[in-house]
Amino acid sequence: MEGIQYFQVLLPIALILIVSKLLMRLCKRVGLPEVIGMLIAGILVGLIKYIPGQDILNDGTNIGIQFLAKIGVILIMFTAGLETDLNQIKKVGGPALVICLAGVLVPLGLGFLIASAFNGGFGALSDKSIVIENLFYGVILTATSVSVTVATLKEAGKLNSRAGSTVVAAAIIDDVVGMIVLSFILAMGGASTGSPYMVIIKTILYFVVIFIITILARMFFNYLAKKFPHHRIVPIFSLAFCFLVAYISEMYFGIADITGAYLVGLILSTNKENEYIEKRSDELSYMLFAPIFFGSIGITMSFEGMTPSRALFGMSFVVIGLLGKVLGCFLAAKSFKYSVNESLIVGVGMMARAEVALISAQKGIDYNVIKPDIMPFIVILIIASSLLTPIFLNLLFKKGSKSDGGGNEAKGTIIDGEAKEINS
Repeated sequence: MEGIQYFQVLLPIALILIVSKLLMRLCKRVGLPEVIGMLIAGILVGLIKYIPGQDILNDGTNIGIQFLAKIGVILIMFTAGLETDLNQIKKVGGPALVICLAGVLVPLGLGFLIASAFNGGFGALSDKSIVIENLFYGVILTATSVSVTVATLKEAGKLNSRAGSTVVAAAIIDDVVGMIVLSFILAMGGASTGSPYMVIIKTILYFVVIFIITILARMFFNYLAKKFPHHRIVPIFSLAFCFLVAYISEMYFGIADITGAYLVGLILSTNKENEYIEKRSDELSYMLFAPIFFGSIGITMSFEGMTPSRALFGMSFVVIGLLGKVLGCFLAAKSFKYSVNESLIVGVGMMARAEVALISAQKGIDYNVIKPDIMPFIVILIIASSLLTPIFLNLLFKKGSKSDGGGNEAKGTIIDGEAKEINS
């Protein structure tokens, strides 16, 4: 845009990085996800826009911040894929898959119902765009982040219990299923979409192409890892591969770029240089791009123009988001003869949300599928679930210990050794 001095973006970026780092350290000390610190940092920096006559946050700085934020989203999803332990899925097997599916379908269904009730009523569902919008609100609620849960389980010595291992594995599958559902609904809501059948065909074709790419990429990166062990050429080519697949996904298949980035992370998660790639990618992401992404959410978040009806919908959305995961995962765990206490641990353990919920919502806004005024309530959902999850888990651990005379809450099998701690 003419007349805008783009160097001005440097000041808000500096503020975001400084405030984010301080609040991230504070959150870590009190046992909260660092994501919350980055979000609050964005909200605090965003208060500058209410100062009369300020020129720190203007059109130019917003364009620059949003551009860097979009790169941040790609990197976050890439590292999420790298952190995924596919072997954990094999170890837990059927129960984790069913629990994950229930933890996706129940919140999705409840989110759709609550959105339909507030978004013109059920009579408005004859409009395809309304159906897609309401479905997308449900899709946002399918995301799970178990970093808080894993820390709580580990501290209580329950990470390797049957319930603990199930939560970890179900969260991994949840990421994969959630990305597929997200991309499908976004493709359905795309302006160029012809029919649901074409979306299905393009989605199937996309995964066929990804399967072929996976075979070739594994051969290439196995060669790189052998030829250049712990050399920066490996993470550089990995990032290039990530951006390339993300571009192809969005440009030629109408599949969200974040899905392409996540799948590349999955492909490389089995490479022997995986930890080195992950370390380098994390350094790049969390030094600059991730704080800017989460900061941008806080900066752009606003309650201006919020009607009582939308506020009621937002708070109902938060409540449904908290209860939907617990209900779905609890019922699925009970169907596999987990005890009531174990089932509640699984349900509560899957309740926490973080970056994937934010990224999903932001994608929906970018595609004009949902309204931006949902963002404050996504932030409330993340903070509430992050605070409530460890509290309820610890209460369930105490109850379980009393019920078996002070022993372990569950004598479930430890599945093939220690479960890997993940940050989903």
